[in-house]
Amino acid sequence: MNDAITTVVFDIGNVLIEWNPEYLYRELIPDDDVREDFLTTVCTMEWNLQQDLGRPWAEAVDVLSRQHPDKAELIAAYSDRWHDMVPGEIPGTPDMLAELKAQGTPLYAITNFSEDKFVQAQERFPFLKTSFRDIVVSGAEKEIKPGLRIYEILLERNGLTAAQCLFIDDSERNVEAAREAGMSAHHFKGAEGLRKELKQLGLLKG
Repeated sequence: MNDAITTVVFDIGNVLIEWNPEYLYRELIPDDDVREDFLTTVCTMEWNLQQDLGRPWAEAVDVLSRQHPDKAELIAAYSDRWHDMVPGEIPGTPDMLAELKAQGTPLYAITNFSEDKFVQAQERFPFLKTSFRDIVVSGAEKEIKPGLRIYEILLERNGLTAAQCLFIDDSERNVEAAREAGMSAHHFKGAEGLRKELKQLGLLKG
């Protein structure tokens, strides 16, 4: 089956570019316990996920600020200073992406990302615009990993055969879902491990 893998499908956040709210909120809330409480009870991952599913950021900030008026400025910063959560590229992975593209490997992406923040990310990281034949963005599709539908959208829209695709994601749940959709999958933990697997599969020549 490995010989049949011709196509590579990337996740983006924490595979190609880093994202972590801690980078911003360490500055805004220096106390570790207070910061942890804010990120687990106010601006939670579940709240952020609703933007990945298509909820506008302005609405998200407004709803939460009315629930926590004393924290309105901190909540607004999650959107207004979003780029402070994204310090840069994941070392080594964009290089592999460029190598695969230079070899002519068909490249795609499936990402849990709000639509407007993804446009901003593409402006900041131009390789997110130029590397892929298609990108399935959860905020645009109103479907999210690890739901199977978002994988099916990529396959159907591009006429891809699941068994010919290698999917790469830092989330084990998303990797398992890709396998359920019929893809091979790599649980990303760093560029070195990914490079090793891509070479083993014959996808990277160098």
